[in-house]
Amino acid sequence: MRLIKWQPFEERLSLRREMDRLFDNFLGTESKLVTNGNWLPEFDMSETDDEIIVKMDIPGMEQKDIKVSMSGDCLNVSCKRKEEKEEKKKHYYSLERKLGMFERILPIPTAVDESKLNAVYNKGVLEAHLPRTLEAKPHRIPVTTR
Repeated sequence: MRLIKWQPFEERLSLRREMDRLFDNFLGTESKLVTNGNWLPEFDMSETDDEIIVKMDIPGMEQKDIKVSMSGDCLNVSCKRKEEKEEKKKHYYSLERKLGMFERILPIPTAVDESKLNAVYNKGVLEAHLPRTLEAKPHRIPVTTR
């Protein structure tokens, strides 16, 4: 039997991440989520003067299985990770890869032009570009002296 070294700090960090996620969801600061499977991919959301950019790690997916849409002020991303063919005579020591369906509903902090939305899936990363509407773009106000 092989011994595995106990890493107490890793367990503490994992517990902290889960508690942070729990409180964020409870307080409404995190995205709304629905999960029928047991996995939920993480995402980054950033902005420029012209657009909101959302990047989500969803490796191993096929582009045809990924669904991206806007509903009101929320970006909806869903996909299903299918089970691979089970091989006979295979003995697993560990199964950590998550299977099943996920759906993330991400509130978008500003108005976007839904007619110009763009999503690209490349090397396991989904990247959605959400152009701001003209009204939502920041406008510089000139400052004068008297």
